[in-house]
This record gives sequence, structure tokens and C-alpha cells, in this order.
Amino acid sequence: QVRLVESGGGLVQPGGSLSLSCAASGFTFSNYGMSWYRQAPGKEREYVAAITSVGSITNYANSVKGRFTISRDNAKNTVYLQMSSLKPEDTAVYYCNAARLTSTYWGQGTQVTVSS
Repeated sequence: QVRLVESGGGLVQPGGSLSLSCAASGFTFSNYGMSWYRQAPGKEREYVAAITSVGSITNYANSVKGRFTISRDNAKNTVYLQMSSLKPEDTAVYYCNAARLTSTYWGQGTQVTVSS
């Protein structure tokens, strides 16, 4: 059974930091590119960041470039999203995604709220 379980969300003040994790199971994690997406209330889900299967290449949405860092540990079947200099507009449910060829899996999401 494929599972992607996000954790680490919560409430943080503007300018603060938060680290998200996504633990994967039920598939060969090291064969999949991993991404983070987010969805704010009333908005469509949007791309945040991605990392290749071996972690050699990363990519970021312009809105988070320089503030967020995606990484992965294939030995632990986990992908991370380190977020810093958080802004209220970063408030959203954050989802991790695994993709390879025609296969794609989603987690259930974790809420991140940036507010004073």
C-alpha cells in the first residue's frame, strides 16, 4: 500500500521557519522524483519545489526561491521542505507528491499557517 505522510506543519509567526517532512512507503522511493505543492483556501493547488530521484537537481517556484529548500534522504524514504522567512501568503495546506513516468502519488497534506 502506497503511503505519503506529511508532518511538521503548524502555526508560525511571519519571518519564522518551519520544516516539513514526508515519509514514503509502499513503493521504491529512490526511483521517484518528489515534489511539494500547496493549496491556500479558495485557490488552486500550486507547485512549490521538486527534487530528482537521486537528489542531484532541485527546482523552486519563484515565490519561494531563496527561502525554501527541498531535500531528500533515500535511506529514510523521506523528503523534506525547509521553509524560512515565512510570509502570511505561505499559509496553505502543503502536500508532497511522488512521480515517475505515469505513476503519481499524493499525501494527505499538512497545514501551515503564518500569522502573528
